[in-house]
Amino acid sequence: LKAGGIAGVCVDLILFPLDTIKTRLQSPQGFRKAGGFRGIYAGVPSTAIGSFPNAAAFFITYENVKSVLPHGSSSYLSPAKHMVAASLGEVVACLIRVPSEVVKQRAQVSPSSSTLRILSHTLNHEGIQGLYRGYTSTVLREIPFSLVQFPLWESLKDLWSWKQGHVVDSWQSAVCGAFAGGFAAAVTTPLDVAKTRIMLAKAGSSNASGNVLAALGGIWRTQGLSGLFAGAVPRMAAISLGGFIFLGTYEKVRQLLL
Repeated sequence: LKAGGIAGVCVDLILFPLDTIKTRLQSPQGFRKAGGFRGIYAGVPSTAIGSFPNAAAFFITYENVKSVLPHGSSSYLSPAKHMVAASLGEVVACLIRVPSEVVKQRAQVSPSSSTLRILSHTLNHEGIQGLYRGYTSTVLREIPFSLVQFPLWESLKDLWSWKQGHVVDSWQSAVCGAFAGGFAAAVTTPLDVAKTRIMLAKAGSSNASGNVLAALGGIWRTQGLSGLFAGAVPRMAAISLGGFIFLGTYEKVRQLLL
C-alpha cells in the first residue's frame, strides 16, 4: 500500500503538465480553446487526492492476485499470470481513478473553473453516475495497457537479471518500466482519446452514453487517423517518464520496507 501510493503520488504530480497538454490535444474543442499552455496545473487537487489510494489499490490487488495464482515451472505461464493480476488491479483501481479523472480532465479544459466548482457542478447536474462516466472506457483502456506493460516490464526485468546474474536494482527496474510504459502508451492511444471524449462530452450527447466504439467511429469519421492518435507524443513521453518514476519508486520503496 505504501510503496504503490508513494509511487503514484510522485509520478502524477511530477508529470501533471504533460497530462494537461495531452488532454487538451484530445479535447473536442481543440488545444487552443481548451486552454493551450495556460493553467497547466488546473485540476491538480483532484489528482493529489486520488493518486495515493488509486495506486495503492492497484498494487495491493496486483501483488495479491499474483501470489494466489498457480506458480507453474513453465516460463510461458508467467506473462499470463501478470496479465490477469494487472487486469484485476486496474478494475479495482478504476473505482477510485475514474471520479478523480473526470474532475481533473474537466478542470484541465476549463482552467478558469476551480476543481471544487467542477465537482459540485457534476454532482448537481449528473449525480454520482456523472463522476463514473467513462468507467467502462477507462477500464477498456487500462486493461489492454496493462496487458502490454506489466508482462513486458516483468520479462525485461527477468532478462536483465539473467544477463547480470542477480536481481535488478531499482533504477534498472525503472528503465524497464519506461520502455514498457512508452510502448504500451503508443498502442493504446486511440482508447485514451475515446475515454477523454466520453469524459468531456456534454450531458445528453452521444458520447456521454459511454459507447467506446461509437466514440472511436466518430473520431475516425471527423479527424481520421490523426484524431485517433491525438496527444500520442505527450502521452508516450509522460508514460515513459511515468513508468521510470512509478515502477522505479515502487521497487525502491518496496525494497526499503521489506
